[in-house]
Amino acid sequence: MTVWPPTPNFAPARRIAILNQAFFVQLAVSGAAVAVMVGLAAWANIARSAPPLDEARARRLLAEEFPGRTLDGLWIAVDGMGAVAKSGGMALVLCQLGDGYVARQIPWAQALAASFKDGRIVIDLADVAAPKAVIALEAWPPKGSHKELAA
Repeated sequence: MTVWPPTPNFAPARRIAILNQAFFVQLAVSGAAVAVMVGLAAWANIARSAPPLDEARARRLLAEEFPGRTLDGLWIAVDGMGAVAKSGGMALVLCQLGDGYVARQIPWAQALAASFKDGRIVIDLADVAAPKAVIALEAWPPKGSHKELAA
């Protein structure tokens, strides 16, 4: 009886010892390589949370996202984690999501109708990536002439 493929002429115990030694060396080297790659990826991609918004930063972010839009009003969250701006008949909404900010545009009437409870407005953005914006403001709707803001 012939065995295919041919095997070296070692005793079975010696064959198992060689296999185990090679297996453990390969396992150790592979584990070390994976640990080095995971460590390098973690070191290179350390996420930093976005700093709180101030008026200048909110205006800059809105100008980047909506070039050419002029702001009729800007309301920044008391905790710096969001902002609502009026531009014509649209509301430009900034809210913190993860380590950055998400910018969306909705009709101004929809922003005015947002629910205000416990010092926070909840604006439905109807977007899978950012379904709603929760922004802490002192009061909503904004103080001022409703004729000016409703236009």
